[in-house]
Amino acid sequence: MTTSNACTLSEALLKYAQAVDSFKFFFTTAIKDSKSEFSNFPDAVRLLSSTDPLEEVIERVSKDCLTTLVTDEVTLVKSLPHLQALQGYPTVINVDLSLQDYSVIPFFKDFSIPILISSDEKIFAINAQRSLEIASKCLRPVLHFINAKNLKGQVEADVKPTELAEEPTDLDALDLGNKFDVTSSSKAPTTAIINFSAYNFAPVLSDDTSLVHINVYRPWSIHDLLAVLPASIRKIAVTQSTNQKSEQNGFEPLLLDFFQDFDFLISRNIDQVIISNIGLITDLSTVLSEVVANVNSREPSPSLFFGEPVKEKEPVEELSSLKNVLDLENAYMKVIRQLFTSNLNILNEYTSKTAQQNNPEYGYGLFLNENRRREELVSLARRSLDPSLYGTADAASFVQLLGKWISYHDQALEESSLTEANIVSQQTFEFLQKHSDSKRASEFLQLGSTKESYVFKSTWLVGSDSWSYDLGNSGVHQVLSGRKNINVLLIDSEPFERRKETQQRKKDVGLYAMNFGHVYVASVAVYSSYSQLLTAFIEASRYNGPSIVLAYLPYHSEKDTPLEILKETKKAVGSGYWPLYRYDPSKEENESFALDSSVIRRELQSFLDRENRLTLLSKKYPDFSRNLVQSASDRVTKKQEGRAKQAYEQLLEGLSGPPFHVYFASDGGNAASLAKRLSNRAAARGLKATCQSMGEIDLEDLPGEENVIFVTSTAGQGEFPQDGKGFWDTLKGSTDLDLGSLNFAVFGLGDSLYWPRKEDKHYYNRPSRELFKKLELLAAKAIIPLGQGDDQDADGFQTAYGPWEDELWEALGVSGANVGDEPKPWTNEDMKINSDFLRGTIVQGLEDESTGTIHAYDQQLTKFHGCYMQDDRDVRDVRKAQGMEPYYAFMVRLRLPGGKASPEQWLILDKLSNENGNGTMKLTTRATFQLHGVVKRNLKQTIRGMNSTLMDTLAACGDVTRNVMLSSIPHNAKVHEQISKFGHKVSEHFLPNTTAYHEIWLNGVDDRDYDPNWPSIFENRKEGPTKKKTKVGGDALVDFEPIYGPSYLPRKFKVNITVPPYNDVDVWSSDVGLVTIVDPETQEVTGYNMYVGGGMGTTHNNKKTYPRTGSLFGYLPSSDVIKAIEGVMVIQRDNGDRVDRKHARLKYTIDDMGVDVYKAKVEEYTGKKFEPARPFEIKDNHDYFGWVKDETGLNHFTAFIENGRVEDTVDLPQKTGLKKIAQLMQKYGSGHFRLTGNQHVVVSGIKDEHLDEVKKILHKYKLDNTEFSPLRMHSASCVGLPTCGLAMAESERYFPVLIDKIEGILEELGLRHDSIVMRITGCPNGCSRPWLGEVGLIGKAPETYNLMLGGGYYGQRINKLYRASVKEEEILEILTHLFKRWSQEREEGEHFGDFLIRVGVIAPTLEGKYFHDDIPEENE
Repeated sequence: MTTSNACTLSEALLKYAQAVDSFKFFFTTAIKDSKSEFSNFPDAVRLLSSTDPLEEVIERVSKDCLTTLVTDEVTLVKSLPHLQALQGYPTVINVDLSLQDYSVIPFFKDFSIPILISSDEKIFAINAQRSLEIASKCLRPVLHFINAKNLKGQVEADVKPTELAEEPTDLDALDLGNKFDVTSSSKAPTTAIINFSAYNFAPVLSDDTSLVHINVYRPWSIHDLLAVLPASIRKIAVTQSTNQKSEQNGFEPLLLDFFQDFDFLISRNIDQVIISNIGLITDLSTVLSEVVANVNSREPSPSLFFGEPVKEKEPVEELSSLKNVLDLENAYMKVIRQLFTSNLNILNEYTSKTAQQNNPEYGYGLFLNENRRREELVSLARRSLDPSLYGTADAASFVQLLGKWISYHDQALEESSLTEANIVSQQTFEFLQKHSDSKRASEFLQLGSTKESYVFKSTWLVGSDSWSYDLGNSGVHQVLSGRKNINVLLIDSEPFERRKETQQRKKDVGLYAMNFGHVYVASVAVYSSYSQLLTAFIEASRYNGPSIVLAYLPYHSEKDTPLEILKETKKAVGSGYWPLYRYDPSKEENESFALDSSVIRRELQSFLDRENRLTLLSKKYPDFSRNLVQSASDRVTKKQEGRAKQAYEQLLEGLSGPPFHVYFASDGGNAASLAKRLSNRAAARGLKATCQSMGEIDLEDLPGEENVIFVTSTAGQGEFPQDGKGFWDTLKGSTDLDLGSLNFAVFGLGDSLYWPRKEDKHYYNRPSRELFKKLELLAAKAIIPLGQGDDQDADGFQTAYGPWEDELWEALGVSGANVGDEPKPWTNEDMKINSDFLRGTIVQGLEDESTGTIHAYDQQLTKFHGCYMQDDRDVRDVRKAQGMEPYYAFMVRLRLPGGKASPEQWLILDKLSNENGNGTMKLTTRATFQLHGVVKRNLKQTIRGMNSTLMDTLAACGDVTRNVMLSSIPHNAKVHEQISKFGHKVSEHFLPNTTAYHEIWLNGVDDRDYDPNWPSIFENRKEGPTKKKTKVGGDALVDFEPIYGPSYLPRKFKVNITVPPYNDVDVWSSDVGLVTIVDPETQEVTGYNMYVGGGMGTTHNNKKTYPRTGSLFGYLPSSDVIKAIEGVMVIQRDNGDRVDRKHARLKYTIDDMGVDVYKAKVEEYTGKKFEPARPFEIKDNHDYFGWVKDETGLNHFTAFIENGRVEDTVDLPQKTGLKKIAQLMQKYGSGHFRLTGNQHVVVSGIKDEHLDEVKKILHKYKLDNTEFSPLRMHSASCVGLPTCGLAMAESERYFPVLIDKIEGILEELGLRHDSIVMRITGCPNGCSRPWLGEVGLIGKAPETYNLMLGGGYYGQRINKLYRASVKEEEILEILTHLFKRWSQEREEGEHFGDFLIRVGVIAPTLEGKYFHDDIPEENE
């Protein structure tokens, strides 16, 4: 190192390349004679840009040396398909932005490769060091784009010797420093300029403006960008350097990065994001002023271009209006033009006056004509390689040139090769023109009189999805079967929802093409993976033969915005409807198929590994190849369907009586069950009865069905349930359907109080009412009047249904039929008592590989084993529309008494969540773990894995005593140890005694066990699930439940233990709540105050259901408490409601019997009297974050985990951080984790000597942030959508967004540091205990909630309904008003909930049974 670090750019790049002892250095040039400073460096390897340089680099890279490549943006784009092969190798690619074209940088956005941008000397010095650090520590490639023209003079290169890491470091673990440089012209600017260009606008920055330079483009987070912007920003204008004017009204790949999180943009009140392209400019001030003016105008132009293009480009006529957001299909056309520039030939270019754009046959015919002429030229050339034919002095050199021109016809030409070939073509044509008097040259010019006859092009046909019909007879078939070197781009613009309405179904062109065996095929989506799209275009053009690229661009109209298209695309790709893949038959068989969409990658990859035959894709994966097996015409299919229907009708003819068709639309299952029961009763009366979903109705056949009965429930805001929407939408839009021959009846299920506000009353039973009116309008004859069931009636909908059904039989003349008694439907009680102690047919269901689900009864039984079967509701509708069953998966919940987990337990859960779950871990509101997304085939291995570290899932759910929850109190080790042991003892005492759990999940050896010792671990565990049956008379071995009996409990039973002054377990919310009484002198636990009868679950507008806080029974010494809990539970077991599960919880039993009566029965059972309650004080019910040291000297850190979701995100890589902490605990043999009832985690038992290491990990992975607002830290949410089957609205995914907005309100009112307890659930079952929040939101319908107010700050008082069925705007409006009053009118130390009650905003709920009293008149 010299005394000065200043050097040229090339010298600096060489210095950084040599920072590692073992290194390789490559650089590219256009030709061999190009001058380069790197040529003088003996270890530098020159690569020609036209000879696929990156492929050679890939062949030479190794993991034990640093590889550096210096190239330009054009060469890198052409090498794009190779980039992925560099993953896992320490490589720095320095890219000179020689054309000043920053728009190429987003081409590489989806490769998971860090991308740095240096536009001046200062940033270069930082980014060069960043590149070295990332490559050497993370052992991965880095792209460093450098604007060399801006780096005038010398640069600083303070390079320090570096070593390659032995193991790669996570990129997220590196501190990349400032990703953005921000300059503001005022304190509260409203416009932000995001500078993605070669120019520095800082000196001319206008007023009210911020300027941001992007220095680190990947990893990218819109959150990171917005975090550095002033909160006052409302408009964002992006200035992007490009070498040519954009031609598609605003679409740019960079735009997708700003749409990464729409909700977050909205939450920041940013209402405009516009990209303006910049060519060569001189007047920076004027350009900047126009950019700012445009983004702030009422109708900003999305396609501004300033300056002059770097190079000339042929103008393209704009066909779309300036009012449109963008010319949608140009999202693809732009990519092709950028890639192939002047070497592109679009046969049916829309600017052509003669090309028939919608006709592939025409375009292909044009190509064949051109190709025929070219073949004649080539044939002539092959006969013309004799210099004597030309009679010129330079004939010999021309013959060599001509031979080279001929050779290009046998090569696969990509863009770089095309350019080189066309130089030869130009020289060939010029020679022929120059010597046109030669006979042979004249013959050439007669066949090809223009330069275009000799050049090489990437030739494309561009078409729409209309080409997807009747493939066997279409021009597409001709193109694909012709084996010519031609490319087809087929843009599919039809949203998936419209496909099912199409009578003539489209064919899967991709699979159709792959079955030819000689066609390159790619399926792409520009709004899903831009890099995959670029790779596909380059590979398609390079392939020497026919290729087809299927491009997805779903839009409902030409005016759709990029946001709308992006949402449609995400749904299609995310559901597996539009898979992203590439098929190259020129590659080895095992490498020919590449699947690029992660949602279905596992399924198809496992298939390919197993079968290795693409032609079987349609057989194994019907969702991947929807229509390949269909014939060229749908008439054959329709004929087959007709025959099947005719056979079915003949079968029905064997029955007497008229036909009776029942159709249902059902969300929760009530309408479906009622329809099936009605159908069975009709069959018993001799009618030819069928029962199907409304989704199966064929409107063409409906007029001939004679008698049709419709049963529908009411969803959302008076909408049809999902399985009836399609039928209703079609029927509603029908004007010429004649139903004069149809007799019909309609019964609707609704709740007259579900929408209690007067303006919402019309939602009640609206589907049934509208259906009845529409059928009458279409001349159908009503058999009987409309029937409407009301959940508010004494017997629910049965009150109206019974008379309606009787009238129906009377009208059909079958009321007097002799019908035997119907068997009573099986209830949960029947299921439990007949389950053979929780076995059911679970084993058989697990073995059934034909479906991802299990029997409905087994779904109830597996809850006792800790498993809930769920499905992904985000893709439910799409999968159903595809004819696929829902994406079933299980939630697996642990029984974790006391919420304590060892590092080994944490690590096994981390591994299982990644391999078998959805990659996250959920900390629950009962201080245990849940894994989501465990499919059936992985369920047993997951449960065995949990048990391998002495955790089990038995009784984590079901009608038993569930997980025992207790206070985390990290500051008091002695008391925590006592209550922890006691909680464990309670859990083991009430654990079901059945051996079914061990028998189903743990018995024997399983070849998927991580360790062969697992079976011995299970067998040698002293506690936990019972392994052996009980011996009874006659030496028979049987299961025996001494406490529960064979039918277990009527409903779930929960025990919470708190330690005053903390109530972090919401002690009043559970069936039994224990308040720990501690001797202040000795810190010994003497006993507990017992509260009985708490419970949270309710049903919307069912006044028979309500939340309840526990009633005080009194104090008991510790030794008597378990017996007393048993007494409470046994009395509930024998007296709880086993008929109505909505009335089965202990809270209703205790209110029905009376508190005093129930208490006396418990005392009678235990033989002990409750003593008067001991005094105690509760101050709050939330967690305290940060570090504390207990009296033994051990340290504990409570970490904030928002809504309990342990996951890795760009902003918060917390899952990895907690894994690192668990590994550190394991290394030192000390420390553990505690979960809290508020969904957070305590890193516990850390010794002083390990404290610094733990703190570094906490900081590195952003786990040490305790600066969140009290509102956020004291909030809680249930899981909600997409996995919970009960959720009516979003909760966990939506709550952080809502909290952001409320924090802004509190900030403006000076209340940001004031504590408010706020909770949300997606339904009224109350998993996050929302009824105890000062503010509670209860999901009622999509984006609609009941707003609850007035809960007690420390969980002592239930809240009450303030407004029903409100959306976000109204929620924020109400809370803003009330927060403002609180800030101005509250008394000293008065909490929000208490304030609302004192000033009369809401009445207090003094007892659970009065929960529905005194609600505001607006909800009456």
